[in-house]
Amino acid sequence: MQREAACACGGLRIVLNGEPSSVSSCCCQQCQRRTGGFFGVAAFYTKAQVASVMGESQTFRRIGDSGLGLTFHFCKSCGSTVYWEPEFRPGSIAVAGGAFADQNFPAPARMVWTDYRHPFVRVPEGTPEFKRAPP
Repeated sequence: MQREAACACGGLRIVLNGEPSSVSSCCCQQCQRRTGGFFGVAAFYTKAQVASVMGESQTFRRIGDSGLGLTFHFCKSCGSTVYWEPEFRPGSIAVAGGAFADQNFPAPARMVWTDYRHPFVRVPEGTPEFKRAPP
């Protein structure tokens, strides 16, 4: 199975082989600012699962609350974040869940940084919550 994620204008795309190792929702303030929403969704793949990246990206690097860096790749034209490289998961790449635009994409298996969750955001029943980063 291959999945493709893309920015809003289609100028930056990533094709991945297989299923993600995990999918998480994150309520941290940086994800809120990055997405313009109340939480972000990250699908984690190994770098070996990346079949191709098409288009040019601009990058933005920041240090997370863990003290480790994240390098975000976003479209130069429309500004949509498509994927990022998290130092806290060496050898992995994270892809923005919404960039797949696929109703059959796996649901997040956990919600992290819920200390910053807006009170009206509901966590699906049975979904594990972590006030900060999971262990």
